[in-house]
Amino acid sequence: MKLHIISPDVPFPPDYGGMVDVFYKIKNLYEAGITIYLHCFAYGREPSQELEQYCEAVFYYKRKMGLSGISLNLPYMLYSRRDKDLLANLVRIDAPIMFEGVHTTYYLDWPELSDRKKIIRNQNLEQEYYRLLAQRVGMGFRKCYYLAESVLLKRKESRLAAADAFFTVAEHDHLFFKKAYPGKYHEYIPSFQPYNAVKATTGCGNYALYHGNLGHPENIEAALYLLEEVCPGMDTPFVFAGRNPHRKIVSLCGQLPNCQLIANPDSAAMEQLVAEAQVHMLPTFQATGLKLKLLHALFNGRHIIVNEAMVAGTGLAGLCHVVEGKEEFRRKIATLMALPFDAALLSAREQVLKERYDNRINAQKIKTFLQQ
Repeated sequence: MKLHIISPDVPFPPDYGGMVDVFYKIKNLYEAGITIYLHCFAYGREPSQELEQYCEAVFYYKRKMGLSGISLNLPYMLYSRRDKDLLANLVRIDAPIMFEGVHTTYYLDWPELSDRKKIIRNQNLEQEYYRLLAQRVGMGFRKCYYLAESVLLKRKESRLAAADAFFTVAEHDHLFFKKAYPGKYHEYIPSFQPYNAVKATTGCGNYALYHGNLGHPENIEAALYLLEEVCPGMDTPFVFAGRNPHRKIVSLCGQLPNCQLIANPDSAAMEQLVAEAQVHMLPTFQATGLKLKLLHALFNGRHIIVNEAMVAGTGLAGLCHVVEGKEEFRRKIATLMALPFDAALLSAREQVLKERYDNRINAQKIKTFLQQ
């Protein structure tokens, strides 16, 4: 059984959301007996030998950056990922095609591929994701770019009828595409991820943690909310850890005596921070896709406090403490800092995560569709 996978980036190392899903999907599909032809658009990442052990062949294409990637009719994220060699390779090797996100669908409806089984794997409802990103940046080029992408993505996401199947990460996106394309095959398949067992430890830690890419607009907003509205005046020690922290995060952590910033920790250090925290604070103000930092905390951490937007469409609300507003956040942090994480909580978490986020079961769902 063969499968093309078109990735918007090189999926190794799997160090951010979409590439975590792509890499561990490749690994688990390979282990399920599927022969994979991987196509990657490279723009800053080097070719990876790690990918070759799971793929029959790995092809790399240069993303068309700048003016060559601009179209008045198509989103930049999509138009910049076109390459005649990609089309030639897809035509040459007869196999179904999985398009990783709308980013990679430039050749979705080309006549040369009309007889192929085609799957779209959606990480987000991209039109909504970019519209919300536009709200999180000030006036300027980035805001204009996000708004323009949102408009073009809305048009494109209503023109994906050449796909045979939609495999979505979040339940609300699953319902959107099921309604938009009622005659197609639809499957809710949560993100593939590196965890095959819950490794959270019982007992207590002595700090509350927020972790993530601290240079991403969505995470900047969440971290600043905690630093400005939740952390001041509390006795709890707070740790903020992640890549490329925004200058405002650096400044506020420096001003608050109970807050520590750990910038760009390596993977081992981050794993230790997640495992040893007593409380994980994970608010978001953008209910799109699935936040992989939530899975990271659920598989490896203790108590987790979220707002409704963080768990929308995930089926994971029952494993978290869902609060709204700064006062509820503060009260819940104070309560959980004194409450040991026990074996009963661990068992409940293991049961739910196995039902929804077992990589092997989710790989089998894809294989079942390919066999039809």
